[in-house]
Amino acid sequence: MAKLKVPDAATAAKKYVDVTPARATYYEAGAKGKGSEWERAASAAAARYRAAIQAADIDKRFQGGIKGKGSKFDRKVETVGVSRYAPGVQAAEEDFRSGVAPYLEELARLDVPERGPRGAPGNYDIVKKIGEALNKKRLALKAIS
Repeated sequence: MAKLKVPDAATAAKKYVDVTPARATYYEAGAKGKGSEWERAASAAAARYRAAIQAADIDKRFQGGIKGKGSKFDRKVETVGVSRYAPGVQAAEEDFRSGVAPYLEELARLDVPERGPRGAPGNYDIVKKIGEALNKKRLALKAIS
């Protein structure tokens, strides 16, 4: 048997940072137009997902996957997240519009009682009516998709 030639982590990380950004066109070519393929495969995996989240030790696995990762989260927010935030929001404009539209239309159709003075019990009826209507809309939209 022979030993594998494995680079040290610093060398591998340096190569990753130097080489990967230039491969954006490969990413685009490999990923563009693959949404329906992803959707089909993800949908086909529903039973495996269900089995995975019902594993007896799923809570420990979940906690193990996040334990000690807070500093990485903070670092990524500062080094990557902030610079991507505005372009991400701009790119999501249509998704936001189409996602929020049914709920705003539902709210516009509602007739709610007049608001009473602060703390009036009837004010909770307004909140309840809005909550019930939005939840009903959410469930109806979920049933369609």
